[in-house]
Amino acid sequence: MAAGAWLKECARVVAAERERLTGLDAAIGDADHGANLDRGFQAIVAELDLGDEAEPGAQLVAAGSLLIRRVGGASGPLYGSALRSMGKALSQGADLSTALEQAVEAVEKLGKAVEGDKTMVDALRPAANAMALAVQEGIGVREALDRAARAAEEGAAATTPMRARKGRASYLGERSEGHRDPGATSAALLIRALAATW
Repeated sequence: MAAGAWLKECARVVAAERERLTGLDAAIGDADHGANLDRGFQAIVAELDLGDEAEPGAQLVAAGSLLIRRVGGASGPLYGSALRSMGKALSQGADLSTALEQAVEAVEKLGKAVEGDKTMVDALRPAANAMALAVQEGIGVREALDRAARAAEEGAAATTPMRARKGRASYLGERSEGHRDPGATSAALLIRALAATW
């Protein structure tokens, strides 16, 4: 299992997409999503042991705890809780699909969000569902993860016409329509990174 490689790829992708994420957030949020996430993932790479010898679950728990401490706004607690839940599940012997489901449930519970609220859940929930279905069909992990990544990307794109019902964007009412959700966009990037490295 390649938790360290995934976290490094997350850091690379978030850095590359930082300005785009911040631009999306400028339209309907605080204009800090890209900067906050970049700071958090750079800290993960700088401060944690991401070597292949380290236990993957422990790596993800440590990374999640660091995000909660370092990243402002909603994204730090949400992504931090997701990584911590995923790591705990892996440490207890869960497969990757079950661990991803645990991560998404943690986000849904903490954010009190469901699909259609125009949040990161709109990318994460389809990803977890697609992976679970692929595993049920007996498809290998690589193809299952690719399906999850595609589902996340489609879910993120589908947030554009939605009216936000959660978070800061919800204060805008109908003015939140026509803008792609930054959290769903970053979530899709992280799931694609997972598919590329695990």
